[in-house]
Amino acid sequence: MSSYLLTTLTKKQEVDAIIRDTIDKVLILRFGRASDPVCLQLDDVLSKSAREVSKFASVALVDIDSDEIQVYVKYFDITFIPSTVFFFNAHHMKMDFG
Repeated sequence: MSSYLLTTLTKKQEVDAIIRDTIDKVLILRFGRASDPVCLQLDDVLSKSAREVSKFASVALVDIDSDEIQVYVKYFDITFIPSTVFFFNAHHMKMDFG
């Protein structure tokens, strides 16, 4: 699969920095595991799309198994794997699906 083409974040400081530093673009964070088949399937779609949306969006993967990331897992109430979280100019965009 194509997960290796996308930036993978494992530390809280890395997530903080990408949220803070992504300006005038939508930031898509995929929370999940590199070993999960569903995550790998989503990663493949995201990596194929990343170049096409690069002018208005950035994509990064967040390793949900990292201890430092658990603060975000709790804050965003992530219960399903994979989960996607969107930001614009450091503001969380709440999405209502379904």
